[in-house]
Amino acid sequence: MVESAVSPQPTLQTINTPSLILNADRMDRNINRLKSHLAALGVQLRPHLKTGKSVEVARCLMTSNAGPATVSTLKEAEQFAAADVRDILYAVGIAPQKLDRVVALRASGVDLTVILDTVEQARLVGDASRKSGTRIPALIEIDCDGHRSGVLPDESARLIEIGNALSHYGAELRGVLTHAGGSYSARGSKALEQCAEEERAAVVLAASTLRAAGLPCPVVSVGSTPTAHFSRNLTGVTEVRAGVFVFFDLVMAGLDVCQVDDIALSVLTTVIGHQPRKGWVLVDAGWMAMSRDRGTAKQRVDQGYGLVCDVHGSPCGDLIMVDANQEHGVVAVRAGSTAGLPDLPIGTRLRILPNHACATGAQHATYHVVRDGSQFIEAEWPRFRGW
Repeated sequence: MVESAVSPQPTLQTINTPSLILNADRMDRNINRLKSHLAALGVQLRPHLKTGKSVEVARCLMTSNAGPATVSTLKEAEQFAAADVRDILYAVGIAPQKLDRVVALRASGVDLTVILDTVEQARLVGDASRKSGTRIPALIEIDCDGHRSGVLPDESARLIEIGNALSHYGAELRGVLTHAGGSYSARGSKALEQCAEEERAAVVLAASTLRAAGLPCPVVSVGSTPTAHFSRNLTGVTEVRAGVFVFFDLVMAGLDVCQVDDIALSVLTTVIGHQPRKGWVLVDAGWMAMSRDRGTAKQRVDQGYGLVCDVHGSPCGDLIMVDANQEHGVVAVRAGSTAGLPDLPIGTRLRILPNHACATGAQHATYHVVRDGSQFIEAEWPRFRGW
């Protein structure tokens, strides 16, 4: 009798490159850090699942398998709903053509909330509510720092008009929401603490305006990874949203929200060539693997397309990915460094830490999960993409 061969467990030395590597121990520490911080402030976390885009990652993040959760696409909402997540906030301004999918998700038993910042959207949500026989809940987006969309917190008349329109046309006003995207440009703990307080104050003011007008406002939602970690007072806030904290990245390290050793995501790559006269090492991870995100370019330390680590995940001094073509990455010593280029023979495995975890993750279909100090791949977790 011939025994069937058992495939050996894959390792960082045997899987194909480029591949997306997730250090689950680092991820767990990152999650516990933020949850502990928010618990001390008495506010629940509604994690943003746009970074992970994975059921397995989501289950590590959420309070329960049913949620609560935040998403950035209806594709995410549908995928998580299929995995029995039932409390979902779709945190991008609602577009008219997407309301049929919102209604379908709610009909399947998902408590899906939308966001908006205009009377026109409120009317459209109300029309969809009446036609479907369900009151679609909505949060009014507040602009706390001029970063993106939303109603200014002191635009009382506009705020009340939107709230009244939701109620009048048959939808449900569930509260207010803001995102302190401007915090990504802040420098230093004091500046980040100020961003967090401005974020809180903006939605609390908006909530007070709605309540004073006799309108309901049970939900007061804030969120960004920097402000979530640097908040010192969340009085009046009911929930905090954050996403990239699950993995962190070089932009967050550049803001001092985390340390480089906290970054849980990396791209495994292989050395495929050398250009000694140029001081280059070529690898098989280009921008298709890393993304074109150059989020550290305006920070005090420019990390190029990513910080180069050895196969174990330890940074290789001043070695960064200085340039990227579609499938070629160019590795070199950062400008101004006195360090020499290390000996990296053809076939050497390296790991590149990303500038932006969301953007780099979006280039890949699966996570290869490892633990601290191990080269064994203990699991592969699928990611999903699309809108």
